[in-house]
Amino acid sequence: MKGAQAQPSFEALARMPDEELDVTLGAALVARDTYDDLDVPALVAELDALGSPLAPLAPDAKSAVTLRDRVVAVSERFTSVGFRGNTDDYYDPKNSLLPDVLARKTGIPITLSIVWCAMAKTAGLDARGIAFPGHFLVRVETEDAAAPIVVDPFTGGRILEAADATALLRRALGDGAQLHPSLFVAASSRATLVRLLTNLEATWAKRGDHARAFIAVDRIVTLVPDSARMLRERAALAMRLGANELARADLLRVIELEPQAPDIPHLQAHLAKLVATKATLH
Repeated sequence: MKGAQAQPSFEALARMPDEELDVTLGAALVARDTYDDLDVPALVAELDALGSPLAPLAPDAKSAVTLRDRVVAVSERFTSVGFRGNTDDYYDPKNSLLPDVLARKTGIPITLSIVWCAMAKTAGLDARGIAFPGHFLVRVETEDAAAPIVVDPFTGGRILEAADATALLRRALGDGAQLHPSLFVAASSRATLVRLLTNLEATWAKRGDHARAFIAVDRIVTLVPDSARMLRERAALAMRLGANELARADLLRVIELEPQAPDIPHLQAHLAKLVATKATLH
């Protein structure tokens, strides 16, 4: 792949501190697992170019445009090039793959948020994702850190007021759910990529493509290697695919991480079966 040598591998990216981890590059590298000939630098450059007309709005330029006006300008640019939420086929895996999102101009909340944030950066905005329950959003920092501007790229980048956010929250958690400031905390770059991969895993699994689901979970474990929950998931998929040695190693690591977990006897039973299978094969 042309230019690949200049880019880190996913493993190298995962080892970076959160403050250095580039979400756009991470999303491109995730897509390379599906499209092994993907030109990652070209894809990142394509996304950068989408926001280039917004550069004159950046605060270091001679402009009196307010921050809220810049947010509106980003959303207008976002919709003018055709980006929209895929309400027709929400669970299509292509909605989670950045090259497809850029080519088809449609996706799910998290991928559209990645695109919106990249465009907003060109306009000089400090925009980051929010792992809002059931629906990824974007926060744009203001002078009052406790009062960010909240944007929903899935619906064209509209600015959400409290009533809009409450409706989204109750759709996900029920009629009694109440907004709390913690719901609007910016997601780390690592957490954003984990959520992207979690969505991708679910869509592959829903289609019965357990090999691709395994790759997505494996990437998550690369990002969060001490997540007992994800190690459990990788072990389960590994056993389904016949990768028994990896499954055994993951289960042993789970037991090491959570020796008092209530499912330990169940995991130990799986380990015994794996050992017995190995002995039979020998």
